[in-house]
Amino acid sequence: MSGKEIMFTPVSLGSIQLKNRLVMAPLTRMRAVAGDVPNPLAKTYYAQRASAGLIITEATQISPLGMGYPATPGIYSAEQTAAWKEIVETVHTKGGSIVAQLWHVGRISHSSLHPEQGLPEAPSAIAPAGQTYGADWKLHDYETPKAMTLDDIVRLLKEFEAAAQNAKAAGFDGIEIHSANGYLLDQFLQDKTNQRTDQYGGSVENRLRLLGEVIEAVSKVFASDRIGVRLSPYGTFNDIGDSDPVGLFSAAIQKLNAYNLAYVHMIEPRATSAGGGEQVNEEAPITSELFRAAYQGKFITAGGYDQALGEKVLEEGLADAVAYGRLYISNPDLAERFQKNAPLNPYYRATFYGGQEAGYTDYPTL
Repeated sequence: MSGKEIMFTPVSLGSIQLKNRLVMAPLTRMRAVAGDVPNPLAKTYYAQRASAGLIITEATQISPLGMGYPATPGIYSAEQTAAWKEIVETVHTKGGSIVAQLWHVGRISHSSLHPEQGLPEAPSAIAPAGQTYGADWKLHDYETPKAMTLDDIVRLLKEFEAAAQNAKAAGFDGIEIHSANGYLLDQFLQDKTNQRTDQYGGSVENRLRLLGEVIEAVSKVFASDRIGVRLSPYGTFNDIGDSDPVGLFSAAIQKLNAYNLAYVHMIEPRATSAGGGEQVNEEAPITSELFRAAYQGKFITAGGYDQALGEKVLEEGLADAVAYGRLYISNPDLAERFQKNAPLNPYYRATFYGGQEAGYTDYPTL
């Protein structure tokens, strides 16, 4: 079969059935309303894109301290869960599948976003380079985070489990654990940010421990074949890095093989800026070529794909599905456009983050 034919064949990711192999990538849009509740417009936004084989929601914080940017939605309160339930029901009515991406940003935050909880938390008290947006939507220098205690880790695992329970109550088809892009779980994985000397630091096995414990915590709520994990080997976004990425992520894949997950979702490092820019690093190693063979389950690849590249990676068997981000922002009917080789709407970067309908629910369909 050609890559195009493969793209429009169904596939099962664990127990999640996809009608095609186009995945809408998780896309932070910073449009939540008071109480970090998803915007009422989000119902329209996600429903417009329900022809995707799978929608992965925007990253959704599991707790107030998990928040890293203004106006990102949570999944830790009854109000948030009720709003997500409406979104999920609308997507299901349109024949779509949708999973919630569970997020804790760790040190990539600012205390103004969670004044009651104070400083951001992280594996080690190492401030990221650069600046970030505070609650006032203005840039502030990163603060030095508080190193998490063992009690903090116990609390974190309970927060992940509670967020999974809310996702289940909202009717999601599954959940994705965000362990990529330099956020908290990635901070525990990589030695640039994890300089602990306890059972969560030092050896690769120790640095992988928390990710395993998070999977086990949410597996009390969802069967493991409804849980995905997102990783970003070689990513540099959010001042992340490791001295031996191939060793680390090969070990991560071996560990994930034991869990019978729905899928592993890896970001290609050529597009490591996570939507922060257009630059594509052609010299970066190809993650799908390095790690696909080692992973025994279903594999989603993301990062800078166009239609031709997506078809090629499917044809070569380097992925079971391909996630599209920016193209899904501007083309709600991306699946139909790919099927017909129709022209695509250009996207407007200025409306990616914050705002209302403009650049969110007003892109035209065919």
